[in-house]
Amino acid sequence: MQADEMEVPIINNINSNCNKQRPLPNGRDVFKNLLKDWESSMESPNLEFEYGDTDSLTAELSEIYSYTEEPEFALNRDYFEEDFRSHVRGRRWIELGQEQQRAYVMRLLDALEVTDRDKRLKVARAILYLAQGVFDECDTDTDVIHWSRHNVFLLYDMGVFTALLELLSMEMDNNQACSSAVRKPAISLADSTELRVLLSIMYLMVETIRLQTEDDRPEWRTAREAFKTELGSPLYNGEPFSLLLFTMVTKFCSMNAPHFPMKKVLLLLWKTILFTMGGFEELQEMKVRGRERLSLPPLPEDSIKVIRSMRAASPPASAMELIEQQQQAKRGRRSRRSAFVDSLEGDSPFPKKQPLVKQDSLDTYNERDPFKNDDARDEEEDGEEADSGIEGEVDPLDRDVIIQPPPPPPPLRPPTERASLPKGLPWAPKVREKDIEHFLETSRNKFIGFTLGNDTETLVGLPRPIHESVKTLKQHKYVSIAEMQIKREEELQQCPMTLGEEDVDETPTEILYLGMLPNLSQYVIALLKLLLAAAPTSKAKTDSINILADVLPEEMPITVLQSMKLGIDVNRHKEIIVKAISALLLLLLKHLKLNHIYQFEIVSQHLVFANCIPLILKFFNQNIMSYISAKNSICVLDFPHCVVHEMPELTAESLEAGDSNQFCWRNLFSCINLLRILNKLTKWKHSRTMMLVVFKSAPILKRALKVKQAMMQLYVLKLLKIQTKYLGRQWRKSNMKTMSAIYQKVRHRLNDDWAYGNDIDARPWDFQAEECALRESIEKFNSRRYDKNQNGEFAPVDNCLQSVLGQRVELPEDFHYSYEMWLEREVFSQPIQWEGLLQQAQ
Repeated sequence: MQADEMEVPIINNINSNCNKQRPLPNGRDVFKNLLKDWESSMESPNLEFEYGDTDSLTAELSEIYSYTEEPEFALNRDYFEEDFRSHVRGRRWIELGQEQQRAYVMRLLDALEVTDRDKRLKVARAILYLAQGVFDECDTDTDVIHWSRHNVFLLYDMGVFTALLELLSMEMDNNQACSSAVRKPAISLADSTELRVLLSIMYLMVETIRLQTEDDRPEWRTAREAFKTELGSPLYNGEPFSLLLFTMVTKFCSMNAPHFPMKKVLLLLWKTILFTMGGFEELQEMKVRGRERLSLPPLPEDSIKVIRSMRAASPPASAMELIEQQQQAKRGRRSRRSAFVDSLEGDSPFPKKQPLVKQDSLDTYNERDPFKNDDARDEEEDGEEADSGIEGEVDPLDRDVIIQPPPPPPPLRPPTERASLPKGLPWAPKVREKDIEHFLETSRNKFIGFTLGNDTETLVGLPRPIHESVKTLKQHKYVSIAEMQIKREEELQQCPMTLGEEDVDETPTEILYLGMLPNLSQYVIALLKLLLAAAPTSKAKTDSINILADVLPEEMPITVLQSMKLGIDVNRHKEIIVKAISALLLLLLKHLKLNHIYQFEIVSQHLVFANCIPLILKFFNQNIMSYISAKNSICVLDFPHCVVHEMPELTAESLEAGDSNQFCWRNLFSCINLLRILNKLTKWKHSRTMMLVVFKSAPILKRALKVKQAMMQLYVLKLLKIQTKYLGRQWRKSNMKTMSAIYQKVRHRLNDDWAYGNDIDARPWDFQAEECALRESIEKFNSRRYDKNQNGEFAPVDNCLQSVLGQRVELPEDFHYSYEMWLEREVFSQPIQWEGLLQQAQ
């Protein structure tokens, strides 16, 4: 049944019931709220979204181009055909053999080395047309993808990427272009033409080679591994390719190069890190192998599979129901019996406040009674705080349940049917060593009167239930890789000489961290500046950075249709930047945490000090359903559809329609990434959890629960769980449905007192002391591992006379000329007291 067909009976039903009732002072408000509640429930369907490293290949390839770049597709084709026809007559590219194609690409590479910028740009456009799949010779989108893949591997095999890298470095150092862009009042597409062409080719090469398909040739698989190693190694001026792109980001944000096409740079940076380090599934495999190396027990479950099997909960209820609960607390509960009778009989002769026995079977009806006097509707802030929890599944057609008799109690199920119920909760519980120590310390103080420090084995004098509790805790004990790394680091700090030097694997993550370390804070601040500028909640400021340099055309639109198209393009441009930055930061944090916990901690601390937590909360302080269902795309203009099919005439109606999907993949992907980043920054950090409380994140996060997607709800509930103990008893009391959802979906720590607020961590917080202690540990780690001069005083001394005298000593050149003079002055002319030396030796 369609929504339009449902609307009439619902309204009629409500109107008929309103006629039965006594005139109410705010019946119109009740009706509006009911209709609004129904509409909101209809706007929150289950989203069939599958979280992964990236979207589909065609979607990822189309996002590298702005809609304002559409005329350049034909320009690339024209330059290619002009050059191709002058060398190969009467034949098409797809008709050439492998050797002929290689010969032509070699000719293009030679032409790239000319000094004339215009000629170089024409050749680069011809190469870009090859990477785009020679679309003029293809009939379908699949053909374009096929020939793009074929040509990209050919270009890589011929060394095109290295040649493009040299041109990119040259364009980055083009001071004339930078200075002219700084002086220009308005920067447009024309200012970044060369950079956009080069970055587009490199992005197509990285993204195409990164993806592995079943029909790949053996030589392509070999080329993929070689390219992956090449990008992750310090082969480009002694640093990996990712570091070059990070440098472009910082130059742009420091206003030294405002013409850099940031969207293309960020997309290429994200895909390079994804390719060289690995995605989420590779991270899971690396985690399993890392635990095996450390002789740790295997993971209790595969988190990716658990999350994918979760079901989304119902969207949050309207604030009306919880305002009613507040009113009940203020004026006392109304008799359920009288409310039920009044709802059935319009003008009842019964007195309103007749005392009756409480009937639990009517609780549901009274709590859902929409016809009550609401005195607190003007308290918008309270409404936001009260808009809580995940409501039980209530069909919008059954909202008017007060005219229904109470349902009979369900029959008792026979014990045999319990086997069909899901077994337990989705996550296995976890316990830390610290939790067991704290439990035993409390128990010994209570029953014995003294403690034994960190001893978790001695249970003498403790009651039998305590023995059972300790046994249960140890069964679910979980030791993470990070805890092992911290313990190892403490040992290395205490015994720098006896434990020797640490063997550090030269992984792509280690190489990138070593390159980023000197300017790490600059990279983090630059990324957050771009994220702030692209966030939909940010207001345009004159002093903020301009991220629209590679989307604005030279001539501004003059018609309404052109303005609508540009507006969609600008919004799409910002969404893609948010997507790239959120995915990039999440990948960096996850890989660094697996590589070494203190590498993760220093990046996290830079993010926190650069106000990442309030920035993400500001991002979510919007109508999140509108953001996720935004239609900022024009399907007919997306690559490769726009270059294969004839372009239909665009109208204002077709632009407003957008695509038919119920959500925007990239926006939902970005929201989940940002929530995961926020979880990583605040996990086990009391001071940062208190920042969530101080910034009043609870109502903001609760609004995000309206999105019916299991993974997003899980990370929202995690963020709510860590701060529930600090929000007070009244908040927990009025948000019991949210608390139930946390219990059902979030992993349990067996002795975590999150639901009651009795934990010892619920204490005044000292942000500075915690962060300073963490910074001290990080600096010791970086100094020990990366400062090679620091351990010179601890170098072992050779005390053997023979080996010392046998060492070859490098003497300066002028020493040979004055050797005899030095020997006469320092040795022969100096009296030696041999008897004194003998006496000292005795």
